[in-house]
Amino acid sequence: MSSPSRRDQLGQILRFALVGGVNTGTFFAIYLLLHPWMPYFAAYTLAFVLSMVGSFFMNTYFTYRTRPTWKKFLLFPLTNVTNYVIQSAGLYALVTWAGLDTRIAPLVAAVVAIPFTFLLSRKILIPGTGAAAAPASERAAAGSPSRG
Repeated sequence: MSSPSRRDQLGQILRFALVGGVNTGTFFAIYLLLHPWMPYFAAYTLAFVLSMVGSFFMNTYFTYRTRPTWKKFLLFPLTNVTNYVIQSAGLYALVTWAGLDTRIAPLVAAVVAIPFTFLLSRKILIPGTGAAAAPASERAAAGSPSRG
């Protein structure tokens, strides 16, 4: 599989940012609805899971313009494990150590996880987009061993 052009990559990044904005808004609305009824971390986790389902479909159809499959759907949460860990650690640190309001802290933590989420979701939703899929010249320039 050939690497996407710079223009294609930029388009994906812009679409990912748009989907991320919609997804973050959805997540935050769910979180705020649940926050009064349960502990903040439980509300955060449930909102995260529910918004992840929407994120999967928005990213398959719009961001990466690929067809959703059960395999991708089942693998997609794995890409979000890293996102969840980064956001959870950030949320805990921001609330516990920095004293940030529990209604705002999830948004701040989410910003840090964006680059990781893009790369991992792209790798899952478009198989062959990892380092091994790059041309040998790009892998060599990046210091990756060639699989020629």
